[in-house]
Amino acid sequence: MDICDLLEEIAGTYEQQLGTGGGVYAQDLLRQVSSLVEQAIPASCRAQGYGGKGSAALTPWIGVFDPDITEDPKEGLYLAYIFAADLKSVTLTLQQGVTKLASKYGDGEKLRDYLGTRGKELFHRLPTELVTDWEGSPSFNTAADRPRAYEAGSVVARRYEISALPAEGVLRNDLWHAVEILRAAAGVEQSVSVDPAPEGFVAGYVPEKHIEPGGLEGFQPKDGSDYIARIAERTIIKSRSHEVLVEQFGNYAEGRGFVPITKKQHPKDLILRRDGVEWLVEAKTIKRNNPTSAVREAVGQLLEYSHFLYEQPTRPHLLALFTEDIKVFAPYLEELKIASIWRTPEGWAGSSSAVAWGLVD
Repeated sequence: MDICDLLEEIAGTYEQQLGTGGGVYAQDLLRQVSSLVEQAIPASCRAQGYGGKGSAALTPWIGVFDPDITEDPKEGLYLAYIFAADLKSVTLTLQQGVTKLASKYGDGEKLRDYLGTRGKELFHRLPTELVTDWEGSPSFNTAADRPRAYEAGSVVARRYEISALPAEGVLRNDLWHAVEILRAAAGVEQSVSVDPAPEGFVAGYVPEKHIEPGGLEGFQPKDGSDYIARIAERTIIKSRSHEVLVEQFGNYAEGRGFVPITKKQHPKDLILRRDGVEWLVEAKTIKRNNPTSAVREAVGQLLEYSHFLYEQPTRPHLLALFTEDIKVFAPYLEELKIASIWRTPEGWAGSSSAVAWGLVD
């Protein structure tokens, strides 16, 4: 389901007075968000809808989480599409978790002062070019405590009028850009301190704690839940995002005339076949915009599996698959005779070999 369609559908059908029970259409839609928008968000992220517990929320919202940062909206940093109380607008916002802070500062002005002070410092420490044209103070058109805390807790925000939502491509590009902001903010987060002051709170900055992203340093997909794979006395934890990536790409490759196979291929992630030719695919999740480790692991495993699991002259073409753009590493992999493909907001992109094989345009 497109992000645009989902936002319109929720805004057009949500009724707070109907509660949160099963059979309430908008609430059921929010509960299904994870599977509905899986194709529209980065494979390394999770989406989840929130319409309230017990009583329905005044401002329903959809959270987008990077598991390397947090999957719990009670704390940490995450993205959210938060609907205004009148459902006439929705705001994509980088949020600070509110619930655990509320247990310390209450639900009122003190909490909002803390969140606002911290949010402004986080924004100030982000690269200017990353947050240009992103506002930090949304409005959800209500005086209720929790939505006002969301307003104060926003680090950056972009508001959309439901009656004039931008095209799907614009929404996806905004979301993928917001994921970059989220990851940058997570690197800044540990360096920001907030302390009580005579008139509220004051923010501080500890540069040595600032974490910059590192630089050079038969098709039957699994169900997506985390699991443990054992390969030659090594234990590797494979995340849900890894399996989502394999599933999404397998379905995509099948649509382009390739036969994707995962069944009985362990320890290989995936193989593709077409016209008697085989491609060995290794899938990697990129964490915090740093492809270095993912590329190294892909190279090692592709070369190892090709050497030990195949015999000359039947060795396959090698393909490294990633959750996002690997940038300068694509030509490096080409030199090693390894093609690369990665997810984009529009679908898939890849290196010159991937284009030549017809895997991407």
